[in-house]
Order: sequence, then C-alpha cells, then structure tokens
Amino acid sequence: MKLFFSPDQLRHRPQQYFRFGKVGVPVENPERMETLAEALGALGLDRRPPEDHGLDPILAVHDADYVRFLETIWGLWQTLPDAGPEILPNIHPYRGAGHDLIRRDRPRNTGPIGLTGYHVGDMSCAMGEGTWAAAYASAQSAISGARAILAGERNAFALCRPPGHHCYRDRANGFCFLNNAAIAAELLRTRFDRVAILDFDTHHGDGTQAIFYARGDVMVASCHTDPTDYYPFFAGFADERGAGEGEGANLNLPLAQGADDSAYLDAVKGLTRAVSDFGAEALVISAGWDAHRSDPLSRLAVSSDAFPRIGELLARLGLPSLIVQEGGYSLAAIAEAAPSFTTAFLGAHR
Repeated sequence: MKLFFSPDQLRHRPQQYFRFGKVGVPVENPERMETLAEALGALGLDRRPPEDHGLDPILAVHDADYVRFLETIWGLWQTLPDAGPEILPNIHPYRGAGHDLIRRDRPRNTGPIGLTGYHVGDMSCAMGEGTWAAAYASAQSAISGARAILAGERNAFALCRPPGHHCYRDRANGFCFLNNAAIAAELLRTRFDRVAILDFDTHHGDGTQAIFYARGDVMVASCHTDPTDYYPFFAGFADERGAGEGEGANLNLPLAQGADDSAYLDAVKGLTRAVSDFGAEALVISAGWDAHRSDPLSRLAVSSDAFPRIGELLARLGLPSLIVQEGGYSLAAIAEAAPSFTTAFLGAHR
C-alpha cells in the first residue's frame, strides 16, 4: 500500500484552542502526524511524498473565493494595526431562518476581520504562517492517493493533516481547512459512476455531508457521537437523508455517549450495508481514531480492539479504497489503532 505524506503538512502549528470558555493547548498538532507516520511506517508501507497536482482538483470542490482567502489571509492579517500571533474570527454573518443579510455566492468583505468571520466557522481553526502550505500539502496527499486508485491500485492511504471532514465548500471548521475526502471522492468520480465516503470518526463530517447532500452519485455514510450535545452540534442527525437527487444518499447513525465496541461495530456494519446497497464502485474512508476511549475529545467507550475489526469490515466490501486520515488526538491510542486497522484491512482486502 502506498502511503502519501508531505513534511509540509507539519507547518500548521496552532498555538490556541478555544474550548469550554477557555484557551487551551491545541490537540490537533504536528506530533499526531509524526506518531502516525512512524506507526504506519513500521508496517512497511510504501511511504512517498505526494505530487503537486495544482489547484484544479481543490477548486472542483471548494469555492475560488475561499481558496483565495486561505492563500492570502496571513499576509492580509499582518496589515492590522495590532495583529495577534494567529488568525481567529471574532464575528460571523447570520445565516439562519431564511433571513440572510449576506450574499450566498461570495463574501462582500475585503478586510481581514470580515473575511475571516465569513470563512472560518469556529475557534478551533487558528491559522498561522504555515497553515495554507500544510492544508495544500494535505490535499495533495489525498489527490495523489485518489490518482493512485485511478491508475489501478486497489488501495492507498493519504495521511492527511490538517484533517478535512468538517470543512465546507467555503468555510473552515473543526481543525479543517480543505475537505480532503471530498476532493478525493470528486476526483474518483472521473472514472467511477458511484463513489461512497464512509466516515467512522467520532465527530460527524458535517462539511462532507453538506458538499454532497444534493447529489446522488456520491454517498456519505457516517457513524459518530450523537450531535445533540457534541460537536458539530448542528448536523449529523439520523433524519438527514439528503435532498433532491441526493435523497437517500446520506446516512447518519448517531451513537449515544458511552457507546462501546459492540454498538460502534454494529453501526459500521450498517454503513457497509448501505454502501453495498448504494452500488458504490469506489470507497473513500474518512478514518478517525478519536472514538477511542482514551482520546481527549471522545465521549465513547471504544477500545483498541474495535479498529482491526473495522478494517476487516471495510475490506470485505471489496472496493478500490482510499483511506483518508481525519481525527485522533491521543498519541498512544492512534499509535495502536491506525496500524492495527491498516494491518487488518490489508489482510482482508481483495
């Protein structure tokens, strides 16, 4: 299996993480990728840097204004008279109840504060000088993985960081700046008529869902902690089934807080059945290890034993598969979960 990863992905080094009313140490940090790269490298995977495929695959998913924002905001932020060390929003447009006072097609703002408020959805996306380079390299890892599948590989692993599944077409959210899984799925659609994204991260991939919600050619199937009182709070409920041509192509299986291995695996089995029924010809796996009971963000009771069993379940789908790294914030847990999942997946994937 080819493992795509660029050292540039370590250039995003957030200093602040605002949670529960206080600023803390970011859990999404470069050490995550260093740990994962070492743990997966020990499996003998064919690790290689991604090729640079440019912006076109990114722009096939993300709005041009948003990509331009990510490229330029650091320099623009420095023009503020008392700029802080990182870019964070302090105001947001109102988007609810059908009474939007903003244009949907593009932001009207030209200054750094308005643009950041428009394009950054929460306080977990602190941006520094190296953030765009890291996000771009992360997307290139996903693109290179997808291109490997298009070239005939049965599987590949895109070790993406920053992660992507909370990112919308035009908005960063939840540690995510470009939606790597969505970019990969869109690229796979150039060959495969039906593509599925299966997400077992403990957080619902609200950005991925939104991108494909009205499409019937890409299924988004996710099991995650019930968002009633958990991030992302406003998406990921079971009654969100897609819209228009996409009706029935979106599946959410929320898990109650405290759910154990049995409940988690039953949910993954439900996702695999839905992917099969959908008739998917290729699979993008949004792989998060943060359901693990040792993860600092987890409210589930999932053990390390669950992850190799998930690997086997997904492998039995028998589809060309790209694994895209999402969450997982306990270094000890990811060092166990990621390689055990991958070993089991490779052992069963035919």
